[in-house]
Formats: sequence, C-alpha cells, structure tokens
Amino acid sequence: MDQATGTHEPGARETQNGRLAARLDSLTGLRWFAAFAVFGFHLYHSPVRTTDTAFETGLRILFGPGSVGVPFFFVLSGLVLTWSARPGDGPVAFWRRRAARIVPNHVVTWIAVLVVLAVAGRPPAPGPALSGLFLTQAWIPIEAYHFGGNAPAWSLSCEVAFYAAFPVLLPLLRRVPGDRLWVLAAALVGGTWLVPLLSLPMSSVVGLWFVWVFPGTQVLQFALGTTLALMIREGRWRGPGVLVSSALLLAAYLTQPFVWEQWQRVAWMTGPLALLIAAVASADAVGRPSWLKSPVLILLGEVSFAFYLVHQPVIRFGAHLLVGERSPLPTLIMAAVAMLGVSIVLAWLLYRLVERPLERRLRGRARTAPAVSAPPPA
Repeated sequence: MDQATGTHEPGARETQNGRLAARLDSLTGLRWFAAFAVFGFHLYHSPVRTTDTAFETGLRILFGPGSVGVPFFFVLSGLVLTWSARPGDGPVAFWRRRAARIVPNHVVTWIAVLVVLAVAGRPPAPGPALSGLFLTQAWIPIEAYHFGGNAPAWSLSCEVAFYAAFPVLLPLLRRVPGDRLWVLAAALVGGTWLVPLLSLPMSSVVGLWFVWVFPGTQVLQFALGTTLALMIREGRWRGPGVLVSSALLLAAYLTQPFVWEQWQRVAWMTGPLALLIAAVASADAVGRPSWLKSPVLILLGEVSFAFYLVHQPVIRFGAHLLVGERSPLPTLIMAAVAMLGVSIVLAWLLYRLVERPLERRLRGRARTAPAVSAPPPA
C-alpha cells in the first residue's frame, strides 16, 4: 500500500527491476519506538510517583501498554532473520552469528547488574543468577527466575530458543504453498488468542508465565514474522499500508487496558503489530522513501538492543534515589528525562565499545550486509 493514501502497493515481484531491496532500514528506525515503549512501561511501573494525578493518568495512557515492544521484537526477529537468510547457510554458521550478536552485550550487562545488586546488599540467589547468565530463565515458571537479575533479559532466553529452532522452522515454512501463507499467518495470530484460554486452569503466576514468557508459546510470534517475510518475498502481501496499519496499532494500544488481562499483552497486539511490520517491510522492499530511515532514527535503532538491556537497571537506580514521599511533577519529569538520557548514553557506549567490535570479531568471516541490522532480542 501507499503510505499516504492506503492504496495497495505492488508486490515484490511487481517492481520494475524484479529485485527486492537488500535492506529494510525503516525497520531499524521503527524498532527504536518499540524499545522506547518498553522504557516507558518500566518507568510507569517503577515505584516513583508524583503528586500530580493528571500526569499519572497521562503516563498510564501513554505507557501502560508499553510492553507491546516485546511481541514487536519477536515478530520483527522472525521477519528479519528470514529476509536475510542465505541459501546453503548451515545451522552452525547461523548460530555463531546470532551468538556474536547477543552474547557480548548480555554478559556485560549481566555482570554489571550483578555487581550493582551485590553492592546494594541484594545479590540474587545463585539459581536465578546462573539461569539468567545462560539464558534459560524463560523456561522456568518461577518469577524469581524469569524476572530475576536484569529482568528484560528474559526475552533473550526466548530468542535463543527461536534461534535454535530457526534452521528447522524455516525449511518447514518454505514448504507451505505461497497461496496458503495467509492461512498460516491467520492461524498463528489465532494461536495467540488460544494460549490464554489454555492458561485458565493454571495459577496466576504460572498463567502469566505461560502466556507472556514461555518460549513454547512466544514462538508463535516469531513464526508469524517468518511467514510475513515469505509472503513479502513472493509478492503475496496484500495488507493495509503504513498509515492504516499505524492507525490500527494505535487503536489497539489505547484500548488494550479494557481487554481481558490475559489477552492484553500478546493476543490483542500481535495482529496490529504484524500488519505494521509487514507494511513497513513491504514498502522498503519496493524502495519507497520513509522518514524512519532518517540518520537519527537509524542510530537510535542501532543502539536499541543495548538500550533495552541497560534501561531498567537505570530506572531502578533512579527510582531508588527518589523513593519516599511522592515527588513534585517537575522533579519527576527531570528524573525521567535523566533516566532516558543516561540509558541512551550507556547504550551508545555499550554499542560502540562492546557490541560492534566483539560482534565483528566473533562472527569471523565478513558477510554481505543483512536485510536490516539484526533486530535486538526483545
């Protein structure tokens, strides 16, 4: 679709030269907004409160549904890895590249959080700490494990499971006839609505884990992204354009608090997220211009993985300094801006000093540019 009018854009096979764009740079810019939404979500759920109730209400409306960034990254990961998959690429080479992408940042932030917690007199128990280090925490239905240490890293545990399955999953999905991919996509979205119903007999803690954390259910979003990439590659994507998809996602975002709790975070948001991601990707595939490709957004998108890993420890530290009486509104705003600024600076340093140099070294041989800079595990 055309981004401005909402009319259908040509499929990948309808482009003038018959070639797909090698890079999907708009997705790099878009992922910053997903990371920022998660930042806002954790800021809203921090202990810091203000005496201004109107501001509190506004913060809840803006960032209460901010966890939407996590399913965004899961869908994005499936799409991008499929888009950039190379013929004849073996599992070992693929796993090496993915390890080079996530391990350096993860280990550095894991150590940093562990040190800070130890200095604060609240060191995590050995079990949660080790499961966090080896990224197995999402498989354990105990909150002290999957949300222990650097809590956002639980999604890396899911990503590791996706990476393990990808060399098997992609060939299987490629066997689906092109004219049936939309059926598969619809079934995967439907699966996200079914999962909460399966959680009904479970306790509240285990039910939340099953719906929100368990890799065996989150893989539906990853497989959906893979399916969308195959549809776009074959010129079969016929969804709404960027403008309409953005409006649908905004409507879902604002109405999320009124939906049954177990449907809120994943089921309610996955469909609109998939529409927007596919719309942006298909627009890039046929070479349409986009403001999401601006240098500032590309840079913020590049550092968004590091930002995702450092932002919650920064918020927790800032909240620790402000805990007590409700803070005046100007104090809270300055604190929030400072937390955001510190998180961005730390993310940039982590990106420049750890992520980029170590990824290049660990990846080994140079490869051609990926479709979009590898998505941050959510």
